[in-house]
Amino acid sequence: MNGTLQPMQWANALSTRASLEGAVKATVEQLKQRFDGTPDLGLVFISSAFTSEFPRLLPLLHELLPLPTLVGCSGGGVIGMGVDDSPVEVEASPALSLTLASLPGVSVQSFHLTSEDLPDLDSPPDAWIDLLGVAPEDNPQFILMADPFSSSINDLLQGIDFAYPNAVKVGGLAGVDSFNRHSGLFCDRTYYTEGLVGVALSGPVILDTIVAQGCRPIGPAYRVTQAERNIILAISDPDTNDIDRPPLEVLQDLIQTLSEADRKLAQSSLFIGIAQDSFKLTFDSGDFLIRTLLGVDPKAGAIAVGDRVRPGQRVRFHLRDAHTSAEDLDTLLRAYRQVQTSTAPAGALMFACVGRGEGLYQEANFDSGLFRHYLGAVPLSGFFCGGEIGPVGKTTFLHGFTSVFGICRQP
Repeated sequence: MNGTLQPMQWANALSTRASLEGAVKATVEQLKQRFDGTPDLGLVFISSAFTSEFPRLLPLLHELLPLPTLVGCSGGGVIGMGVDDSPVEVEASPALSLTLASLPGVSVQSFHLTSEDLPDLDSPPDAWIDLLGVAPEDNPQFILMADPFSSSINDLLQGIDFAYPNAVKVGGLAGVDSFNRHSGLFCDRTYYTEGLVGVALSGPVILDTIVAQGCRPIGPAYRVTQAERNIILAISDPDTNDIDRPPLEVLQDLIQTLSEADRKLAQSSLFIGIAQDSFKLTFDSGDFLIRTLLGVDPKAGAIAVGDRVRPGQRVRFHLRDAHTSAEDLDTLLRAYRQVQTSTAPAGALMFACVGRGEGLYQEANFDSGLFRHYLGAVPLSGFFCGGEIGPVGKTTFLHGFTSVFGICRQP
């Protein structure tokens, strides 16, 4: 027991009923059986199949279950707990996932922001602190959900990292339906179609993270010696004292050393990892931020990547496929379970790319099932995103093809 604090309590319910009223009623009824505390926070994730009914969700919910703080969004699929207490990933069909959490001693602050609200990036940290109304010394942890068409999400993550460098931030971009391209964001009693909603949890709460980018490295970690913005012009291999070479030439030589299967995979699933700590002597897979290769200049031998790169950074080429993705998550979950913590997880959130799931693995409930295999019956909920928010090193990024887990426990 943590001093005089009561233990945290989390519970989730999932419904796949096609009627919104039926789905809301079913989840609330399940939660009344599973949750006997006083909820401090509600988290709701709703399938994009219900797009036309998004405005009705909050009135229906609050009529049956008034909550002091409620945030959530739409998803390309939703994740929740099935009747046998196993997590279920529902893709491409109607579903509603509702989580309740009792968080003793924790301050819960919800917010909605638009691009116009954001300070410019030259503003001091106080501008971001005033905007969110959360004190850094209270050690907040952030859960964030944004509309996928927001052009300012990277500015927001950079600003919150600046103002709250020790805070964990996890979340994702809301899902849209394929017809009218609308997403849904929910904050307390209000439905929004744009911006960002989130919640800050401050006080005796820890949010552990697992960021599974689903890639495996090929070749050594090279050092960037010449770069302009997102264009890498020259790299060297510090382990062999290699001279500066055009990265495309290095990559072509590297591919020739691969197996036939990996050479074929490199034609469609080749990525580049940017090390977040260029001073490390040895690297693990989680040390690299995975970014796409946008194009090459055959004449100059340069490559363009989906992020800014600067001379001195270490980069490593990566491949991604279903087997690699599974292996990566398995390794990260096993490592997390082996780390001894004084308190067990109370609940968890999963933010998975719409490019994962059954389409990647040819198997339902793969990522969530692996989570249960290692961590047991921890209540898990979340959604399939158009971009996932999570840290690599000490910096928060927007990812693709990733599963981000936020695991909540008491100190």
